[in-house]
Amino acid sequence: MAGAGAWFYHRLDTNISTFDAGGVATERPPAPVPTAPGASVPVNVLLLGSDTRDEGNSDLGGGDVGVGHSDTAILLHVYADRKHAVGVSIPRDTLVTIPSCRLPSGDWTKPRTNQMFNEAFTVGEFPKGNPACTQNTVEALSGLRIDHTIVVDFKGVAAMTDAINGVEVCVPNDVNSHNIKLRKGLQKIAGQPAVDYLRARYGFGDNSDIGRMKRQQAFLSSMIRKIQSQGFSLPTLLPLADAATRSLTVDEGLGTAMKLVDFAQSLQQIKLSDITFVTTPWQLSTVQKGRVDLVHPDVDTLWRLLREDRTLDGQSTGLVPGADATGPSPAATDGAATPAPAATPLSPEQLATTITVVNGVGTDGLAGAGSAAIRTQGFTNVSLGATTGGRLRTEIAYDPPFKAVADQLATLFPGARTTAEPGSEGVRVTLGRDYRPVPAAATAPAARPVPGGVPAALGATAGAPTGAPTGPPAATGPLPTGVPSGIAENSRSADTDPCSDLTFG
Repeated sequence: MAGAGAWFYHRLDTNISTFDAGGVATERPPAPVPTAPGASVPVNVLLLGSDTRDEGNSDLGGGDVGVGHSDTAILLHVYADRKHAVGVSIPRDTLVTIPSCRLPSGDWTKPRTNQMFNEAFTVGEFPKGNPACTQNTVEALSGLRIDHTIVVDFKGVAAMTDAINGVEVCVPNDVNSHNIKLRKGLQKIAGQPAVDYLRARYGFGDNSDIGRMKRQQAFLSSMIRKIQSQGFSLPTLLPLADAATRSLTVDEGLGTAMKLVDFAQSLQQIKLSDITFVTTPWQLSTVQKGRVDLVHPDVDTLWRLLREDRTLDGQSTGLVPGADATGPSPAATDGAATPAPAATPLSPEQLATTITVVNGVGTDGLAGAGSAAIRTQGFTNVSLGATTGGRLRTEIAYDPPFKAVADQLATLFPGARTTAEPGSEGVRVTLGRDYRPVPAAATAPAARPVPGGVPAALGATAGAPTGAPTGPPAATGPLPTGVPSGIAENSRSADTDPCSDLTFG
């Protein structure tokens, strides 16, 4: 029996495809830090649906589109308490900055602004797509570190729904469009009909991609309900794993059947009512017709809530460092940065310290804006360094004799990491994607740092300069009370009746 089990696991392991971790960016958001030795930390899993037609997928998807896109993207945030989870859908048409990504040649691309989100998956035209590039894009966009990435194709969807004997869905109206025939009301689907249901845009509700994503959220809710009803035992999970692994591409950290099963079993304590799906707050683009822009500051609040491991109404799950269940959010961007010490008055000699400002993103004018903000605080010897690019977090490096200067500069850049660098003869500020310049009026000398906090004029989130990479602004104060409308209006609890709120399409 043991030998048969080992053979079965080996077969599953040979089914799984992994993607090369060498394409994952070197500059990444920090990993969450346990609040106590042995404590759990949040886990972020990026789920991607590929529309590739390779390896038999054309039989299910039809047509021939070459390298697949990631038309479905859900960032699953599993809270540290392992009792809550949020799935964030990112519209495929969202205009984002695709950061530097690796090509098959080993070269890295330059960041590209105002690109459709699903184009990241096609960078380099890898036969099975470029999951690492999409992962890099989501990390830069959200400030969340992605622990695992899973790509499933049409065959995977068909096989998994067959393995659990179908998924219940509720169709808002009779559909007879684009070879899809479904009757109005509650029904169970699997295999090809499940693929068609998840892919279709036309014939359902408003015929939009947003509507399709919300339908996918309802489908996943029903699929989770089905799996939970069957239990998380090995006899239940292994057939599902067998079906899934034949069509999955995963990161190396999930590259065996047992790792996948272990991860699934780690989620068994999450109640359906404690799983929420949310679409990133969005609006029709003002830059490109037919595309989608993210809505600020609601989307910034969404990313911040997840970075701080808070529920969507701002409540702590009890494991947020420095916060109680109802108290204000920590000021650090993701809980990993050390809060800046209180600023103290500096001498004229300290104000003349050599300060070099480096554009660590590549956006035109970013270093100039940062240096201007520094000069308004009375510093007189500020210059610009060579642009680098690819920096996520702002970093302040200082020669130890100039620590007081670095501490005061840190109040201008909340969430920045400060590092002692002996022999550097001054202070170097390398601006990351977390930096958002503020209007000149907001950086007037009257807004000098005060002990114990950030100048009020610097507390607001300002828009990024034209062409700036998207990314989360620094967190600067308590979260708004309640759930921002842009989040509430785009949310759906996994325990919602599948036949309710069918206006989503």
